[in-house]
Amino acid sequence: MAELQKEGKVRWIGVSNFNAAQMERIAPIARITSLQPPYSLMRREIEAEVLPYTKEHNIGVLAYSPMGSGMLTGAMSRDRIANLPSDDWRTRSVHFQEPLLTRNLGIADKVIEIAKRTGKTPSEIALAWVLSNPAVTAAIVGIRSAEQVAGVIGALSYDLDPESRQELDHSNNR
Repeated sequence: MAELQKEGKVRWIGVSNFNAAQMERIAPIARITSLQPPYSLMRREIEAEVLPYTKEHNIGVLAYSPMGSGMLTGAMSRDRIANLPSDDWRTRSVHFQEPLLTRNLGIADKVIEIAKRTGKTPSEIALAWVLSNPAVTAAIVGIRSAEQVAGVIGALSYDLDPESRQELDHSNNR
């Protein structure tokens, strides 16, 4: 990629799922412009090292799965998850199995509670939380219908109030 960039065939180089050590390792070879990591209320591991690194090095962060692969949309329940088709990749995901399942459903319950209190959809709350992190440049949202667009679009102009932000920040400590 660095050679292609030198030849003018590539303008920017982005990486996906890199940790801070990996980004540091390739920094002498080529400048990273963007990182695409998973980030949601369920997947916060990048907060410790990755997001500070990207912020310090002016690397854009395009967070994927901000609604936890559907878990934080208000549409998931223990029964629905138990009845997912066998070919659905979530049936094999640690985030949809115990012990994380109970924790993640608890986080989803908090998102739903705040959504009801604020008049927003759970998806808007989950997405607004991701976008409220100053190290995050954008979020990648998978949309399958016009109804789903309507359920997330409000997150672009919604700022979480400090109380809701604090509740969500502490929701995965259950």
